[in-house]
Amino acid sequence: MSEKNLYTLIPKIDEVISWESISELMEYIPRKILVDSIREEIEEIRNRIKMGLDEIELSSMILELDKKIIINAENKNSYNLRPVVNATGIVIHTNLGRSLIGEEILEQMKTISTRYSNLEYNIENGTRGSRYSHLEDVVAEIVGGEAALVVNNNAAAVLLVLSTLAKNKEVIVSRGELIEIGGAFRIPEVMEQSGSKLVEVGTTNKTHLRDYENAICEQTGALLKVHTSNYRIMGFTSAVEAKELYDLKKKYDIPLIEDLGSGVLIDLSKYGISYEPTVIDSINNGVDVVTFSGDKLLGGPQAGIIVGKREYIEAMKKNPLTRAFRVDKFTIAALEATFRYYYDEELAIKNIPTLRMLTMSIDELEDNAYKLKDCIEKKISNLEFRISIEDEFSEVGGGSLPTEKLPTKCVVLDLLNMSVASFERRLRRFETPVIGRIFKDRLYLDLRTIRLDDFNIITGAIDYALKANKGE
Repeated sequence: MSEKNLYTLIPKIDEVISWESISELMEYIPRKILVDSIREEIEEIRNRIKMGLDEIELSSMILELDKKIIINAENKNSYNLRPVVNATGIVIHTNLGRSLIGEEILEQMKTISTRYSNLEYNIENGTRGSRYSHLEDVVAEIVGGEAALVVNNNAAAVLLVLSTLAKNKEVIVSRGELIEIGGAFRIPEVMEQSGSKLVEVGTTNKTHLRDYENAICEQTGALLKVHTSNYRIMGFTSAVEAKELYDLKKKYDIPLIEDLGSGVLIDLSKYGISYEPTVIDSINNGVDVVTFSGDKLLGGPQAGIIVGKREYIEAMKKNPLTRAFRVDKFTIAALEATFRYYYDEELAIKNIPTLRMLTMSIDELEDNAYKLKDCIEKKISNLEFRISIEDEFSEVGGGSLPTEKLPTKCVVLDLLNMSVASFERRLRRFETPVIGRIFKDRLYLDLRTIRLDDFNIITGAIDYALKANKGE
């Protein structure tokens, strides 16, 4: 049959959309997406005819046309932002969404988002209220500050603080604290945007109290401490702690600001993790304003939290930037629910996923590893890999505790008939992607960041990857 005649065998769009298998899709897939998918698959057939497709091959493609359209349409209709299984062992994984939100916290968010709320309404007085009032008391009470303010991330928090307290003034910072945290968040650039002028003191590895005092002048607006949460300088070093700067800031009546970055509220050293300065420590050391993230070691949603002296917080509320940086009702609901757990440390460890994962015992990790191994071995008949349980180390992630290595247990797959790179790529292409880590040509699944309800997903992904390798 000639090429021209082959084109006449291709069904028209209106005809295809009337097929029962296709028309059923319109119950949950928008018509436009469906029509676009049909058009693309028909265009693919046309292109194949131009390349020399014969009548038999064309008939086969037409028989498979509805299946291809369904796959195309469902892919187009799927969400871009979707869940994955984090089997990397990196607890606060920036690329995978950082801290998880607990189920009870999610319920509070659901309640607030599906009903009207008193977001900016004072119920007692029947007048307009402030969205910041819902968080101020609980945050200030837990960390010990006089007042609190929440903005959309910690970079915004630092920018707002500097813009309010030191615009057109000098801010003194140690050279060893001029950090960068992903996404081009650099302290010097944030300071420039705030309108304050950076004054560097000391050297990269050594800064002394006298360096700060020698730099103070009439133009000094603030002393800034920045916690180097995402790296460590080891060896011949010296730094000035916030408590050492207390007398200096009192002597010259200059506000002392500290950016903690990760914002831990619990002393994690009691759980076998290296000590990390807490927000409470900063307040007790006399820091006037402390900033930290909501979605790192705090274990809540993305937010920048500012606590400290009431006079400074009130001045920030009047800064026009506060409007640009304000948080919505979802963040407020999630943060309030998260902070309330911190009234009881045991509840916080139990109910905040980040803290729970960080403090999991090696016995629990080992028990879960054997359960996952057993699940894989029972549900996959032909194991084309060697499977074992091995000791390894997890990481905190998210620019927090960079040198900390957490002992963990991993289920390790040693592939026999395919490359580990191909296998790992296919795991990522499963309907719920599974993200593991490759080391020495083996795939590691770290139990610290794997939920129990991830086991069946992981098993399904492994089965899918094996079948894809066989062309099934």
